[in-house]
Amino acid sequence: MLVTSLLGAVEAVERVEREGATGFSVLDAEEIARFTPIESVRLPAGGAYLITGIDLGAGNRNVTPDDALVAIERAGRSPLTIDEGIALLLQHPDAVARNAGFSLLASRCGDRRVAALWVSQGRPKLGWCWAGNPHTWLGSASCSQRMGADRS
Repeated sequence: MLVTSLLGAVEAVERVEREGATGFSVLDAEEIARFTPIESVRLPAGGAYLITGIDLGAGNRNVTPDDALVAIERAGRSPLTIDEGIALLLQHPDAVARNAGFSLLASRCGDRRVAALWVSQGRPKLGWCWAGNPHTWLGSASCSQRMGADRS
């Protein structure tokens, strides 16, 4: 099952431990529930799947999330969802570092916010940024493939 369906996204982020510090979210559970996959993203059926070819977006730092999404999709890649970003940090908490976070462009809630993961005050943080604002320290994560039980 997806991590956030077992624990809830807020609780899952709080279980991320990086350099002795636990994660936190500025989005509450109700707010996170409003973030759903964008139309161009197809998640495999079932409760669990594998994402491969993960790129944390170092090459698109200082690029607006809007522009990064166009470049990611043009390259035949897919942006990550909030669930996927949290699952990644649970397995690899060093995927975020001071001045090196990433946006989760595949989860949107109908406004101009884009969820993102970064380090704030020494702790992994789930927050958001505006879709039209670039940040020198924030890339946009993507994957090359999602594989479910049926390998699609």
